[in-house]
Amino acid sequence: MTMQHFDAVLVANRGEIAVRVIRTLRELGIRSVAVYSDADRDARHVREADTAVHIGPSAAAESYLDGKRILDAARSTGAQAIHPGYGFLAENAAFAAECASAGIEFIGPPPAAIESMGDKIRAKQTVSAADVPVVPGRSEPDMTDADLHRAALEIGFPVLLKPSAGGGGKGMRLIHDESALDDQIASARREARSAFGDDTLFVERFVARPRHIEVQVLADAHGNVVHLGERECSLQRRHQKIIEEAPSPLLDAATRARIGAAAVNAARSVGYVGAGTVEFIVSADRPEEFFFMEMNTRLQVEHPVTELVTTVGGQRGIDLVEQQVRVAAGEPLPWTQQDIALDGHAVEARVYAEDPTRNFLPTGGDVLAVHEPAGPGVRVDSGIRPGARVGSDYDPMLAKVIAWGPNRGDALRRLDKALGDTAVLGLQTNVAFLRALLRHEQVQAGALDTGLVERELDALIAESKTTPDEVYAAAALERLLAAEPNGTAVDPWDVPDGWRLGEPAWSTWRFAADGDEVEVRIRGRARDAEVSMPATESAIHRASAEAHGDALTVTYRGRTRRYRFAHVDGTTWLAADGRTWALAEHRLLADRGAAAGRSGGAVTSPMPGTVLVADVSAGQQVTSGQRLFVVEAMKMEHTITAPIDGVVTEVHARKGQSVGLDQPLAVLTAPSDATGTTKEAQ
Repeated sequence: MTMQHFDAVLVANRGEIAVRVIRTLRELGIRSVAVYSDADRDARHVREADTAVHIGPSAAAESYLDGKRILDAARSTGAQAIHPGYGFLAENAAFAAECASAGIEFIGPPPAAIESMGDKIRAKQTVSAADVPVVPGRSEPDMTDADLHRAALEIGFPVLLKPSAGGGGKGMRLIHDESALDDQIASARREARSAFGDDTLFVERFVARPRHIEVQVLADAHGNVVHLGERECSLQRRHQKIIEEAPSPLLDAATRARIGAAAVNAARSVGYVGAGTVEFIVSADRPEEFFFMEMNTRLQVEHPVTELVTTVGGQRGIDLVEQQVRVAAGEPLPWTQQDIALDGHAVEARVYAEDPTRNFLPTGGDVLAVHEPAGPGVRVDSGIRPGARVGSDYDPMLAKVIAWGPNRGDALRRLDKALGDTAVLGLQTNVAFLRALLRHEQVQAGALDTGLVERELDALIAESKTTPDEVYAAAALERLLAAEPNGTAVDPWDVPDGWRLGEPAWSTWRFAADGDEVEVRIRGRARDAEVSMPATESAIHRASAEAHGDALTVTYRGRTRRYRFAHVDGTTWLAADGRTWALAEHRLLADRGAAAGRSGGAVTSPMPGTVLVADVSAGQQVTSGQRLFVVEAMKMEHTITAPIDGVVTEVHARKGQSVGLDQPLAVLTAPSDATGTTKEAQ
């Protein structure tokens, strides 16, 4: 098949990757077809595609994972090929085979290659036969719980339990001793079954101070295979990548050549065609030694860093999506390994709808405003727009911010600045955490490993746990600006500046943030005011504020700061320097406080999701730390335990029920103490 036969390509995905694929199709002159679920009717990828087809309800299993609906959409729109992006059906060998049977090109590897590398046990056996080094472990098919237990003892702790059928950290468990082994095997199987429909596990040695390094490969149908250098993906949380860069600061030129050759051999061993990534684990203590982990038979989230640093014939930048399309159309790769070089350094940060201060729990809400950075060397791949709603139906990644520089230091500085210019109003994101991580001394030095975030988490989120006084002042000034009439006021009573005979009166606002209530008093007009916060200090400070569109410029205590802002349902949203604050006005705080008082010792859901396990019933005696519920969100399990010893007096959630953020699940009552008083859960 030649390029001219691809008049239309269907993108079987959503979010930022769908937007990114559509961009390349537009540049190639190919008509793009988007698909969307109920939850994505107004999504950005739907608006940017040439054609869009509704494929079902919000649940992924009935829409983006429904191969029949997607193939029907391709037929009805005349699409000759399907690009699966990543996630969903991207590594589904059965779907790739169905595409072939339907006469529709699957823009990805052959089904046999997906099958070989999709089963991690089989993959390790295949690449090992091709002289690619693998991590010591046991990976026989159909290992029972007892087999896994014995294998862990033979290998020696710590060990990693991993699902054979998929990645992304789902179903993966790090186990340090035998006491937790059986429970973790059961939990890993349950999570793997939920995420991949297959609970097969294997066990392998845990590499101390591991670094996650992967190699991008491209292969055509004519036997040509090349690699485009490596990416370092060691900065992770919950086995999910956060920041990626290319090239790795760990590898020297000789090791880079060796690991690249190993990746090419791995791809050849399964007859690979298309773009793929071979992932390796490397010990920080022995960087010359690397082990094959798995091969992702698709485009990776972090592919932009490779695109930004690769050069061919002196021209920087390879469009990997374009190469995927050309290879799928039957074209040979236009260059050999000797033509490819690396230039400069690129770093990517993933922007998630999550709260790092609450153990990275997913957040959500209506996107009130979005501001994305720009400038030399800065690229943004985004799937959100103002007016969209971010829920719990899909992965919480919103966008990727990428920066290139002639060296690593410049790339890190550009990315930090770009993140400071990033604002998403209406929900909490991890942007402030990303900036703190980029500035960490070990990250600056390139001394990375997959455990760094966990070790340094308290320090990385410390600043995000508090709201500065100047932010409360900015919120109050914005409210005052909103109340002031436009134009020149004639009647002083039309101006909420506290005017009266004699000394002006104070106007008062009360805001809630970080679990505290703060009172802000203002006297005068917003453009020339006095501000006081009695609970913080007795001093009175001069302040001023001006708003243009959604930009708010505030001068307070001699410092001028520019915010993005929005106000909805009694909450003022402010964003500056990568941080976002939601300040609820007093009346909402009072309503919430009254509701909390009525609830007693409420056990609430820490995130939107689905109740997977409900080990609780009314009248049951429970002890502090006892498991009550397991809530699943984004295919990850979160255990909710009893905060106190007591009796379950109310149960509000059952297995299979969908729950929202902070929704009450049960109520506990502590036994009365000697004085007859009752202790409630805090």
